[in-house]
Amino acid sequence: MNYTVPDSGLTSLSAAELAEKIHSREVTSREVTQAHLDRIAETDDQVNAFLYVGAEQALAAADAVDASLDQGEAPASALAGVPLALKDLLTTTDAPTTAASKMLDGWMSPYDSTVTAKIRAAGIPILGKTNLDEFAMGSSTENSAYGVTRNPYDLERTPGGSGGGSSAALAAGQAPIAIGTDTGGSIRQPAALTNTVGVKPTYGTVSRYGLIAAASSLDQAGPTARTVLDTALLHEVIAGYDSFDATSVNRPVAPVVAAAREGANGDLSGVKVGVVKQFDRAGWQPGVMENYHAALRQLTEQGAEIIEVDCPHFDDALAAYYLIMPCEVSSNLARFDGMRYGLRAGDDGTRSAEEVMSLSRAEGFGPEVKRRILIGTYALSVGYYDAYYLQAQRVRTLIAQDFAAAYEKVDVLVTPTTPSTAFKLGEKVSDPLEMYNFDLCTLPLNLAGLCGMSVPSGFASDTGLPVGLQIMAPAFFDDRLYRIGSAYEAGRLVP
Repeated sequence: MNYTVPDSGLTSLSAAELAEKIHSREVTSREVTQAHLDRIAETDDQVNAFLYVGAEQALAAADAVDASLDQGEAPASALAGVPLALKDLLTTTDAPTTAASKMLDGWMSPYDSTVTAKIRAAGIPILGKTNLDEFAMGSSTENSAYGVTRNPYDLERTPGGSGGGSSAALAAGQAPIAIGTDTGGSIRQPAALTNTVGVKPTYGTVSRYGLIAAASSLDQAGPTARTVLDTALLHEVIAGYDSFDATSVNRPVAPVVAAAREGANGDLSGVKVGVVKQFDRAGWQPGVMENYHAALRQLTEQGAEIIEVDCPHFDDALAAYYLIMPCEVSSNLARFDGMRYGLRAGDDGTRSAEEVMSLSRAEGFGPEVKRRILIGTYALSVGYYDAYYLQAQRVRTLIAQDFAAAYEKVDVLVTPTTPSTAFKLGEKVSDPLEMYNFDLCTLPLNLAGLCGMSVPSGFASDTGLPVGLQIMAPAFFDDRLYRIGSAYEAGRLVP
């Protein structure tokens, strides 16, 4: 049995529609929140999108919004009263933050992440914490210590990763908006597989404070929803400078909501869209490529000019990413040793500190996390640092230069978000390289610190499963994503 988005009732509406109804007092935030909690109860035994559901806290937050509106106060934000699903990689004081790892089983954070705090201040009830690949390391949400998440469009298939829980919750109608994180595609890739919208904002424009770090130079929290406008509304809530984050950029938030509304007219006259030569491959799933070329034809019909661009170093992105990312993982996860942070195992009074640390890490971390720690530690070791890590950083610079050269010719770049539609659970588990290859299209963007979106582009003719179109824009031009994504969405939905 498959759980697609309901075609009626409150859980079928967009966040913007729900907000309008709540703010006009046609419905209450409690009614909307309860409807989504009921949907979670109805479907999550099959989907497993949530690791924790905070019904009491969510309803209390909804009641606070209702009381404020009943007293005639203005909504705290455009999304006040609309409930949200939060990836379990962002800290919360009223719910466990586990990163889907036994290492942090049951851990309660003493502080909220900045993203969490902004969500609360905006009057958005948090339904609960969603599943992910352990410490956000994976492409299928099969690496979670708490069970796999299933794709609502086909319960035998992956919803993508690492943020499969958030995207599956959206697709199943369990939440209208959600937060993900994107290190190498973990927002955009699940969005493509679940017929949802996912945005990786420009690095430094959304605070990483309270986001459990895997790779600090790559990680970025971002919004995901079922429409481009809903995603923009959430983006506007969570973006902005934060003095608690040393990588935060102090500049105005791009006008993403205005751009999404402007794009809804469907007109792309004068827009130059770059097609990345390296990611138009005959060997990828025929249904995906057929869909991609249909999307390019639609963009042309809407007035865009299609220009092929050559980004030669994109072919090296996979190798560079899987050196840089594990090196940062090795450094960041060193603190989880059973002595400073995390699970402590084998401490019976007879073992040395070194033995306790070894037993704690062996028991607390899963296979994929261990694999990346080992790769990173090796690459950073004496004699290999120059040969591997520094070389990968040089490739990273070349990829950024490819992007810069392309953006001298075009406004945005487009590619398929993934080389295929959702694969079956278990299909790639025994072949890490094949799993890593699934993120080929999304990795370059993170290495360059730019912004990108996956927007639904229909369903593949050969599998009947969702396909995503990836749109990429220069740093700090996140609004371009929303204008073009919204226009594409409007054109695709015209009968």
